[in-house]
Amino acid sequence: MIQTYNSQLLDNAVAELGKLPGIGRKTALRLALHLLRQDEAESVSLGESIINMRKNIRYCKVCHNISESEICDICSDSTRDTSIICVVENVKDLLTIESTREHKGLYHVLGGVISPLEGVSPSDLEIQSLIDRVADGDIKEVILALSPTMEGDTTNFYISRKLAPYNVEISMLARGVSIGNDLEFTDELTLGRSLVNRVPYK
Repeated sequence: MIQTYNSQLLDNAVAELGKLPGIGRKTALRLALHLLRQDEAESVSLGESIINMRKNIRYCKVCHNISESEICDICSDSTRDTSIICVVENVKDLLTIESTREHKGLYHVLGGVISPLEGVSPSDLEIQSLIDRVADGDIKEVILALSPTMEGDTTNFYISRKLAPYNVEISMLARGVSIGNDLEFTDELTLGRSLVNRVPYK
């Protein structure tokens, strides 16, 4: 039985906050009551920032990173090495690698990894658009920077086979990143060294 709080408005707020990942009903109630205690302007500012984010952030048509325009700041940065693409699972991994300041090239966000058990097939990911970018002929190296999990390795293998016909070097992060760990939980120093010491994908 779902507890109610003598206010439909509060019930609605708790229900919506409880939909966020890692937020249970008790935490949702605590957050809602915290917002009630704040100045109205702060709650309005929070709400407007979320609405603006949802309405105005889109995905880069080149690399699928989040962006406020058709092409993200990284893809439009003339100082980046456009001959190198670092392939990542999601935007969180892109931000993690960017924080190391070791990658000077571009990115490609797949939007996930191949996982038959979860019903995720290659066609559900941005793999074909990666192949199209390589097929244009300007890419010299593709860095496979996926988490060293079974799904990540499966995706690495699939992509490497798809890119085999093209004259492009395929590398992967050095295994300083522990097998089975997600990139977002890897410290910046280890991740940075893994990127610098990347090895050919075989």
